[in-house]
Amino acid sequence: MEETQLKRTPLFEIHTALGARMVEFGGWEMPVLYSGISQEHLAVRQAAGLFDISHMGEFLFDGPDSLKFLNQLLTNNLAKLESGQGQYTLLCQDNGGVIDDLYAYRLGDTRYLLVVNASRLEIDWMWIKAQRNSRHKSLQLEMTNLSGNLAAMALQGPNAAGIIAGVFPAAAELLKNQITKLEFGSATVWVSRTGYTGEDGFELVVPNGHAPALWEQLMSLGQALDLLPAGLGARDTLRTEAGYSLYGHELTSDTTPIEAALGWAVALDKPSFNGQEMLAAQKQDGVSRRCIAFKMTGKSAPPRQPYKIFSADGNGREIGEVTSGTQSPSLGCGIGLGYVESDHAKSGTGIEIEIRNRRFPAQVVKRPVFQKSS
Repeated sequence: MEETQLKRTPLFEIHTALGARMVEFGGWEMPVLYSGISQEHLAVRQAAGLFDISHMGEFLFDGPDSLKFLNQLLTNNLAKLESGQGQYTLLCQDNGGVIDDLYAYRLGDTRYLLVVNASRLEIDWMWIKAQRNSRHKSLQLEMTNLSGNLAAMALQGPNAAGIIAGVFPAAAELLKNQITKLEFGSATVWVSRTGYTGEDGFELVVPNGHAPALWEQLMSLGQALDLLPAGLGARDTLRTEAGYSLYGHELTSDTTPIEAALGWAVALDKPSFNGQEMLAAQKQDGVSRRCIAFKMTGKSAPPRQPYKIFSADGNGREIGEVTSGTQSPSLGCGIGLGYVESDHAKSGTGIEIEIRNRRFPAQVVKRPVFQKSS
């Protein structure tokens, strides 16, 4: 059988020159680590890290009916965004199952940008096109999949603003979830104050040909501020500490935003949208399972997907399973996310995780799992 050729980002040569360990992710050849997951993770928590996120997708919508169209597809309320603002939102099926979680930005009066997950890019685009053709033919808007032309990177950590100010002084003035268009040489770059690490930071979307120069400039400016290149490994441990969901783990077509504890990103008070009926019913009637964050309370190997979760109330019944698990570099213990029966989802509840045929004590905790002391 012929092997499928993995896609490479415009930063591939830079990663290999830096000695990155490359792995397959969502059809792409991506760096999982450079110096080491723990070192890169702690750099983001204490200084700064730079991630290649060029594998993610970008869809542009423009026209008088863009808002109307997108607000019928997405769970959050885009009408609340002013120009230059973004929000976390989800794309759902009619039954409330999640197709993807993503960021939506309002770029101008009638212009919107969606940034979607790499592993869901084709599925999202086909779904959105099908919705447009079957239900919203009369609406006036243009849709463009820009993903092939654009690279992206995430500069994350407490020193991120100090570093980005050297390239884009205006970017350092952005507030959380704001986006702006800035010039880099002859290129136009979208810079947003967003990220998926639980730290302050920026995400930059840049034309493919200009990505290497922007990466090199950020790395050079960041040298004095302890900036490290960071791979997918640290991205995963950071988002798990932050308690953020990842598609294929906490989110699937069989989970809803209400079960995933993402009800805050579902605007049930806006006009009808895909999945609204089911999500409204779940909000009112409750759900049988819920996504929780947990922390191991004794010594154990790290919890992993799909280890089983048991109750710790004496009867030792199986009540769920781990969807994401890791050794937390910040806390020095095992942490994770998972689904449990709703009556075991309260913060402070004792649970047990089965690791290599033995059960180890853990506790349901509030998100974020790792909270910085201010």
